[in-house]
Amino acid sequence: MHYPVFLDLRGRPCTVVGGGHLAEEKVRGLLAVEAVVTVIAPSLTPALTALLDAGRLLHRPRGYEPEDLEGACLVISCEQTPDVAEAVWQEALQHNILINTLDDVPRCQFIAPSIVRRGDLAIAISTGGKAPVLAVRLRQWLESQLGEEYGRFLALAGSVRAALARRWPDFATRRELWYRLVDSDVLDLLRTGDEAAAVGRFRDILGVEPERTEEEAAA
Repeated sequence: MHYPVFLDLRGRPCTVVGGGHLAEEKVRGLLAVEAVVTVIAPSLTPALTALLDAGRLLHRPRGYEPEDLEGACLVISCEQTPDVAEAVWQEALQHNILINTLDDVPRCQFIAPSIVRRGDLAIAISTGGKAPVLAVRLRQWLESQLGEEYGRFLALAGSVRAALARRWPDFATRRELWYRLVDSDVLDLLRTGDEAAAVGRFRDILGVEPERTEEEAAA
């Protein structure tokens, strides 16, 4: 049984051991949350090379060596050689570094879930390493059900939180207003692209006006 948690890795050093196609998805996932990524591998795939050339990651162009994990807060081991995988695992344990070893549950301190993202909405799905393909199918189903309107709703919601707290200091009142908003047709309006009407729902129900982004104000 694993404890589900979302980690804030912005600006934090993370290490990926291995530079093949199996490492690409892991590296992209870390970069998406603004982690500082170092890849340890003799060579990189073209996709990882492009990220390196763009200055998106750091690269040690060789195989793993002892103490390579120093300073890392999280490690993903995509190395398929058993002795190297074991060495990486042991070093991570020695330095109390969170580690995930690809397709090797006994050498995992955390499991990377299958994730659905819609803006700031993130839904993580895990099968405890028992059937990752089921997690993939569940992710695909959720992606078919949840459109980009959810991300836009959260962007609008984030823009009103401070003003809402000032207008309604009582938490119970704010919670009730949020339920009224979510249970309204605001998501349907965003789904059909009627942004003005959706903003009107925020204003009418919450009593505050969503702020426009700099890009929207300049349009």
